[in-house]
Amino acid sequence: MKLALVAVAMFFAAPAAAFGEASITMREVPLHGERTLAAAPPARFDMVGLHWRGPGTVDFRTRSLTRGWTGWQRAAPEAEDLPNVETAEGRAAHGWRLGNPYWVGSSDRIAYRLHGRVTRLRAYFVASSEERIPLRRISMTGSPPLISRAAWSANESIRRAAPSYARTVQLAIVHHTAGSNSYTAAQSAAIVRGIEVYHVKGNGWNDIGYNFLVDKYGQVFEGRYGGVDKNVIGAHAEGFNTGSVGVALIGTYQTTAPTAAEKAALVNLLAWRLDLSHVDPLSTLTFDSGGNARFPVGTPVFLRAVSGHRDTGFTTCPGAVLYAQLGALARQAATTGLPKLYAPAVQGQLGGLIRFQGRLSTTLPWTVSVTDAGGAVVASGTGTSSVIDWTWDASVAPQGSYTWTISAGNVRPATGVIGSAAARLAIKSLTATPRTIDDSTQISYTLTAAATVTATLRDAGGVDVATLFTQRHQPGKQAFKLTATNIPEGHFQLVLTAANAKTSVSASVPVVIDRTVTRFAVAPAVTNGDVTFSFEVLRVAAVKLDVQRAGKTVAPVFSATLPPGQQSVGWSAAGTNDGTYAGALTTSGEVGSATRTVLFRIDTTPPALRARSFRALRFWVSEPAKVTLIVNGARVVRSVRAGTFSYAHGRVRSVRIVARDSAGNLSRTLKFP
Repeated sequence: MKLALVAVAMFFAAPAAAFGEASITMREVPLHGERTLAAAPPARFDMVGLHWRGPGTVDFRTRSLTRGWTGWQRAAPEAEDLPNVETAEGRAAHGWRLGNPYWVGSSDRIAYRLHGRVTRLRAYFVASSEERIPLRRISMTGSPPLISRAAWSANESIRRAAPSYARTVQLAIVHHTAGSNSYTAAQSAAIVRGIEVYHVKGNGWNDIGYNFLVDKYGQVFEGRYGGVDKNVIGAHAEGFNTGSVGVALIGTYQTTAPTAAEKAALVNLLAWRLDLSHVDPLSTLTFDSGGNARFPVGTPVFLRAVSGHRDTGFTTCPGAVLYAQLGALARQAATTGLPKLYAPAVQGQLGGLIRFQGRLSTTLPWTVSVTDAGGAVVASGTGTSSVIDWTWDASVAPQGSYTWTISAGNVRPATGVIGSAAARLAIKSLTATPRTIDDSTQISYTLTAAATVTATLRDAGGVDVATLFTQRHQPGKQAFKLTATNIPEGHFQLVLTAANAKTSVSASVPVVIDRTVTRFAVAPAVTNGDVTFSFEVLRVAAVKLDVQRAGKTVAPVFSATLPPGQQSVGWSAAGTNDGTYAGALTTSGEVGSATRTVLFRIDTTPPALRARSFRALRFWVSEPAKVTLIVNGARVVRSVRAGTFSYAHGRVRSVRIVARDSAGNLSRTLKFP
């Protein structure tokens, strides 16, 4: 294979002199021929990460200030190489592959070797000075000693967003950071700072991707901001971030085993962090993917409570040697910090039976207690066994908020809430669709608490024309149909009144009954060209038709006084931006001014179609589309949703595939070979 080689001598602005800071510099790398950039002191970096475009791969090596050139190594993609649908983090720019940050120690030159098609290459160089004072550690109940973000001098000013939290943690995903295993204990904090600045300023993520990092000396570093005991959503395993905790071992463990100190720290960390969520380290689960190249959105994936990154995507992380040891490490974590409570669960709701279940690591006396909002115990159950199973008859319990606790001696207790505080009565989101009608309209609203609801139609003078109903409704979304067949034309208010034992509230929405025109429609509903509006005039009227967006007129279409009869008006969308628009038909007549609207969408953008794998017949499309596939001469037409989709087939010799969206736009045709 012919390889392209580019050697680059990098230069930096002098990094800040303040203790513990890390700086990052990005350079575009020339790919044609061999070229050297002029260097300026201080020509030094400690960590490097590569971003590239194209399906090819990149190898690199660096020149150490003390040991000369290293061997060649592959720039492996980061965990979040594709956009993270869970946290809105992802590639800094569309189409870039994001390489891992590699700790290389003090170096001054880097060389690249390209395999296959690489159209652009960027290098991110991080200079991160090592700590020169002992790192302060914190410890929580049952946790290993933790080096806080403040202790390793995290740069809190570069964080892009507040942390996001999952409802619970279901598993731990183990990684390695890649890069050299030859680092000192004093350099570990510098490595963590370097990863932080690369993830934020290089990759464009909100913060460092991992929740925890462990070095070969057994030091455990707090990763992503938000609380070590909280369910902080990281950016470490695309499609599996929500509900997992990401732990990265600093170094490369493809052919090298973690140290004894590193494994002991990892075991203690896993035992403590999984116990916070009452997860058995030896358990398994089925996790629905949030979407990545290997597992499309919604794919159920069988995982262990202690899994490796390679279990969730196309990667060799956390290295072959470390991955082979995960089972033994999970078994050690399961025997650390006993006794424990696993999988506490509550089934049922107020007004019926509520069942509490759980499992203990050994036989112990246990108690389930339920307290009301004032802290008084309203129910409790006890037993002595390794299996917890008790049912509370809550059929006569008043509605409200209750706290439950499962406890057993020195076991970390589990707690949660049943029910909720009584909601304040309100009518929200009252709408009439459409508001101008000739026969009927759909009324929808949300009721925040149980109440008796009365619907009244009131005319422009404030006089009640009709009481539509008086009914008892439970909280939630409500809807009913207002039929105007026997109601005269005019401007009205649809008034809703909701009342319970404590209060009464009202809300209203305007409704216009006007039978001047009927059957107002637009075709097609989605277009990349022209649309046609149709309607029937029932009596002589002044009619105006406009195209609007967000309530503002973008194009006047038609204006005239029309006799009774069927009407059809065309309009060209040429030159109009893509988006959702409304045809607004306004009539002036006996009822006064009345406007009807009908929605349509302009879409002139072809769908983007990409091949994940021609041989596996796996593809990706940017929007819902009808896909035509010709494989080995056989034609298949199929409608697909946005995202990754695939076909079942035997040996693939030839492929042609194209996608057409609902507006008729065609993607580019993909061919193989």
